[in-house]
Amino acid sequence: MSFNDVLSRIDIDFVNDKLNSITSNDIEEIINRNSFSFSDFLYLASKPAENFLEEMAKKARRLTLQHFGRTISLYIPLYLSNYCLNSCIYCGFRHDNDIPRKTLGLPEIEREMQLIAEKGFTQILLLTGEHPHEAPLSYLVEAVKLAKKYFALVTIEIYPLDYQGYRALHEAGVDGITLYQETYDRKVYSEMHGTGPKSDYLFRLDAIERSAKVGIRNIGIGILLGLSDFRLDAYLLACHAVYLLKHYWQSFLSISFPRLKEIPGGLNIPYIVTDRNLTQLILAFRLVFPEIGLVISTRESAELRDNLLPLGITRISAGSHTEPGGYSAPDIKSAQFYVEDRRSPMEVVSKIKSIGYDPVWLDWSSEFSSKDRQD
Repeated sequence: MSFNDVLSRIDIDFVNDKLNSITSNDIEEIINRNSFSFSDFLYLASKPAENFLEEMAKKARRLTLQHFGRTISLYIPLYLSNYCLNSCIYCGFRHDNDIPRKTLGLPEIEREMQLIAEKGFTQILLLTGEHPHEAPLSYLVEAVKLAKKYFALVTIEIYPLDYQGYRALHEAGVDGITLYQETYDRKVYSEMHGTGPKSDYLFRLDAIERSAKVGIRNIGIGILLGLSDFRLDAYLLACHAVYLLKHYWQSFLSISFPRLKEIPGGLNIPYIVTDRNLTQLILAFRLVFPEIGLVISTRESAELRDNLLPLGITRISAGSHTEPGGYSAPDIKSAQFYVEDRRSPMEVVSKIKSIGYDPVWLDWSSEFSSKDRQD
């Protein structure tokens, strides 16, 4: 059994009808509860629930303090390559986009890591485009080994691999994996990923399970907000979370909320997701899943990220570059997407402290959780 089996049994029309039939009275009936179950998620993510964000925020803040304290974990991304075989219409790396292409050599990777480590980071996320010839498994293994020299926690956000691939990276030192399905809507997924290996919906969907089965303990999932109906997609993401928590309970799960702000080439964003919409989804996930990590990236503005911190966010990036070699030689023309929060790590740390929270360079809680669940 896989999550695809679960997904194929979900009646999408029924879920949509349910979303459209929820009323403010329904929200009033559940909003005063001290705890929430998965059956409440659709209500909390519905349109009428937008009028109850203040009540949701108070409960989300309390739950986050209860389970995570006043800590915000910091990480930084390092892009190794921007070569890609895919045609994803929303991505700056897509194969037909005329940008400078680069794959970092191992000496360049080490130089980037040295610069990052000097900033104080102990958590790093290694990323590539989807081009196995430009960034083959052997290359990734060496990059991970280099990263373990400088960082305590090494996670990857790369193209999906088979079991053997994930096993090799885990043995090299990978602690975690982030992989977004982008959208669970198969029709929209097909429209957005017409050519290239990413067009294989099922191979991507099953990748998180393959990584968990070989022992990678920190797993992160998410949807790209703006590709499809975000309320329905968020519900299916929540279904995925429930499945993973049940079948891979020894893993530490986190959910990210990347949002489309601009599409290369001036294409229209299919579904606009407002700041208020984004906030509502974060609150809904925190209320229903009080123990999972919630992540917000530098795609969002500094002001919005600061406002979201007390409402459920547990991990953020800082000082990010989304182009290969960006920490030693920035080149926005070769970036995957535009970074909105361009503050330095120290500026982000200072802000976290100013609102009464503690910046944590290494999130030991996820490490302890993984070990406790494994023992």
